[in-house]
Amino acid sequence: MHDRRSLSGRKLAAPRALLLDFGGVVVETAKVAGWEGLLAAEVARRLDGVAEAPDPGQIARDIGFGARADSRWKDAMSRPFAPRELTHAEFWGEFVAADWPAEARDTVVADAGELCRRMGHLRSARTLRDGMLDLLDVADAARVPVAIVSNALSGQVHLDWLAERGLEERFAVAIHSDAAGVRKPNPEIIWLATRALGVEPSEAWYVGDNFDRDVLCGRRAGVGGVILMEAKGTWELPYELDLRPDAIVSGPHELHGLFAAVLAEVTA
Repeated sequence: MHDRRSLSGRKLAAPRALLLDFGGVVVETAKVAGWEGLLAAEVARRLDGVAEAPDPGQIARDIGFGARADSRWKDAMSRPFAPRELTHAEFWGEFVAADWPAEARDTVVADAGELCRRMGHLRSARTLRDGMLDLLDVADAARVPVAIVSNALSGQVHLDWLAERGLEERFAVAIHSDAAGVRKPNPEIIWLATRALGVEPSEAWYVGDNFDRDVLCGRRAGVGGVILMEAKGTWELPYELDLRPDAIVSGPHELHGLFAAVLAEVTA
């Protein structure tokens, strides 16, 4: 096993675009206790009047089991070269409600997009990572566009969170896997962002918080800088990968320093 903290040895060049994962990089996330019950109550209201609908307790259990299955599916989807994203309808119809009566299953499938959105809001609390605004400021001053490139069962949850805080305009592009139909480590999700920004992948840095999706995706996409930002779960790999990022940073403050130092070299 190689040293997980070993680096590629590549010298970083100043990027023309900065691509950031959302959870773990832009924000820190924490699970909300009892979120399954809160969502189950909303689902039960939607199923009011549906014959043989499961009770709220069963709904909550199936939501929890579905979320666990989704997490394991995501680990498995780090192995293929070009994985697709799970659809909202697949999550609710196959992972949650597969054994529900047909009318109940069809009801949640028909409302799957909004239910995934509600799940995202209820399941996790999000906090802007310390130093992120400083990083965005230095990127703005250097005229380097910043994009979000993130796996998400509902990317709208991220967009809602940013809009509520007046931060959506700080990002030139937001690419989420549910809208794109592809998920990291599929390199296409990064290429969607670089094409939208009008830069080559080799001219961009990609910053993520794990190896099997982010570092691997950056390498597959051929980005100019693959940066690993430490967050909860960064060092809990589902399987070992001989991958070496170009830099490892503890958070946005350290990324800000690295970015500013590389820019200073260009102008020196």
